[in-house]
Amino acid sequence: MNKIKHAAAALAASAALSLAAGVPLNNLQGTGGIAFNPLAYTAGQPWESGGTNSLNGIVSKPQVGAWYVNLNQKSINWYAAGFAFTVLERLELSAGYGYVNAHKYGALIDRDTRHINTYNVGAKLKILDENAFDTPFLPAIAVGGVYKYTDSPTVKALKLDNEGVDGYIVATKLITQTPWPILLSAGLLVSDEVVNGVIGHNHYGAAAFGNIDILPASNVAIGLEYKQGIDAGDGIRNHDYFDAHVAWFVTEKLTLVAAFAETGDPDKFYRDGSAKDLGVGSGLVLSAQYQF
Repeated sequence: MNKIKHAAAALAASAALSLAAGVPLNNLQGTGGIAFNPLAYTAGQPWESGGTNSLNGIVSKPQVGAWYVNLNQKSINWYAAGFAFTVLERLELSAGYGYVNAHKYGALIDRDTRHINTYNVGAKLKILDENAFDTPFLPAIAVGGVYKYTDSPTVKALKLDNEGVDGYIVATKLITQTPWPILLSAGLLVSDEVVNGVIGHNHYGAAAFGNIDILPASNVAIGLEYKQGIDAGDGIRNHDYFDAHVAWFVTEKLTLVAAFAETGDPDKFYRDGSAKDLGVGSGLVLSAQYQF
């Protein structure tokens, strides 16, 4: 029995270490998180200690991530890349770029333009460490923001803004007392985004988001992600986002992710005067992440 307990403890510790090496990922906006949502963990692993030129504790190693979202329902391909690192083990700085190419157009996309570019710059401050004050139950807590810009040609036609700033607070906890380690994360987002900021920005609203991931093996995570749709005013309400994903921690540096995402129906945009449940369809999501 003691051997079984020791083996279970070793598995949990191993899984926790693998998870720590794999997340946060650079999400679709470049921020340390999963796909759509941020996590309270900051991006970047520490440098090896020692030596007069050691950066350990001052600035982390950088990490990068690339995403491909095939929204086959509406023939939309969404490519994204992100970069992030952390200063003084507290302040994460990130940048992201997105390229959205639509082959078949609904009312959302200007028919004379085949692509949209998005640019994001983010900052996240971890205000509470996980298990702070020697307590095993406290989550990590962070606050952050993302400046977002889009060159979407629909901005002027729909009287939207090209740019906006998101704000969020998020709590994240890795539970190792269960048979399989579980990562839980939840937060509140304040944003003026229209379709994740790809189409533009309007009025601010608040929404909840959350993630759950289970680690059935030390190098695999299986999870669900949810992001409530922002009510952007003037009858514009973003659809709730969902995704189911599998992450494979190939090495301590490389993580591969496959997912299926549902973001809503783009053809509803201003159809019959309604912009409820606004999104860009559903489809396959693939990602490669590398931590230096």
